[in-house]
Amino acid sequence: MNIKAQQKTPLFTALEKYAGEDITHFDVPGHKKRNNPELIAAFGEKLLRLDANSTPELDMLGNPEGVIAQAESLLADAYGADSAFMLVNGSTSGVQYMIMAACRPKEKIIIPRNVHKSAINAIILSGAYPIFVEPEIDYEYGIMNGVKFENIKKAVYEHPDAKAIFLINPTYFGATSDLRGVVKFAHRHKIAVLVDESHGAHFPFHPELPDSAMEAGADMATVSIHKTGGALTQSSALLLNERVFSRSQMRATINLFQTTSASYILMSSIDIARKKLATQGEAIFSELLMQVEQTKRKIAQLPGLSVLTREYIDGVGVYDYDETKIVVRVNELGLTGFEAYNILKKDYNVQPELSETYVVLFIASIGDDASTLERLYKALSEISNRFYGKKDKFTVSMQGMLGRPKSIITPREAFYGDKRQVLLDDAVGEICADSIMIYPPGIPLAIPGEQLTREIIDFYKFYKSQGGILINDEENSDYIKILGQ
Repeated sequence: MNIKAQQKTPLFTALEKYAGEDITHFDVPGHKKRNNPELIAAFGEKLLRLDANSTPELDMLGNPEGVIAQAESLLADAYGADSAFMLVNGSTSGVQYMIMAACRPKEKIIIPRNVHKSAINAIILSGAYPIFVEPEIDYEYGIMNGVKFENIKKAVYEHPDAKAIFLINPTYFGATSDLRGVVKFAHRHKIAVLVDESHGAHFPFHPELPDSAMEAGADMATVSIHKTGGALTQSSALLLNERVFSRSQMRATINLFQTTSASYILMSSIDIARKKLATQGEAIFSELLMQVEQTKRKIAQLPGLSVLTREYIDGVGVYDYDETKIVVRVNELGLTGFEAYNILKKDYNVQPELSETYVVLFIASIGDDASTLERLYKALSEISNRFYGKKDKFTVSMQGMLGRPKSIITPREAFYGDKRQVLLDDAVGEICADSIMIYPPGIPLAIPGEQLTREIIDFYKFYKSQGGILINDEENSDYIKILGQ
């Protein structure tokens, strides 16, 4: 990495200069950077002036030749990639671009079942044929982890015509698979490796963090720089090692979907965040990892609570572990994760990332320090005092929630098939025509083409009773779409 070059922010510098010029605007955006007291009062005059459209001096995201091209070159250098593409529609778009580029209709992709909805949607869009690989399941914590290398090998031997392998690095809860091993094996079999690294944007910037996708030799990866790297929400990047896919091929795929009115505010936030990660990341994460380790040790001593650490590594479903993820199991307090989430938010003004049946997830990132982690610890300490020993341990069978439903037809066939709407309880045994999930994390309980079971329906209703944010195509969450007229 060229640290001297990484000190620069070519896109943000150009945008700030442009915003400071005395220009009379007859282009878009329509607010014209003036005469809009409501927006100025809400966001400030500077933000309004920075909200620009593509011009020669600001370059164009769809065909960059100037300051955006320079910013993307620095981004690639920071992440150890051959090329990098700024994204302004989050890693949802990056995941879809990768799969769209790698797979033509009916070509096979080997993919874990615990992928984000964006990957399922990409399979529907591309017409790719998914070969699902089961992730390892931790029933004690009620979470899905990475996939066994042996299971990836088995899938390749059974489907040698597969075009791509898709992996998550890390999972929402911090577990990684043997990425280096999979990449080496896949390339030997002439199969591309695509990586959803949404929650690993910080990996390249400290040696104690797990391997990044580019470091491991993956062909493509999508990173959410807004999640753990300090950029603004929706700011992500697609990283490319030009072994199988060319830069021009990826640009063409991206331009099929990406807006031609990209936000310069979002892109500039990538430029600024990349500089900080590249030039200060190791020092920042050294301090953060130390503070997180101390906090986890204290949480583990609280009655009724347990927390995941690097001791969780088993070399299989948890090949490595991202310590910046703070996964706290709360069910021994007699609480569900959803109840603990609500108590933390309502009573202590602590905002977790998500809740699951047994756990609450907190993400420590570049914006945290000792003070925020201490506030988290104090809130958990008070919850432990309030609830430990007052209620029986909460338990529920995890088999139905974490076991994968049977696939009957492909997601694309189900999505485009004839559908009808039925009450949830009437859907048992039917083929799902929708993705149903709790968000976050956005990992579906069932996807189009899978057979709905009593367990899936019961867990969906359980999530609803817990106040989870449920997502499907129906506005009324008592109903679901199934195949058939």
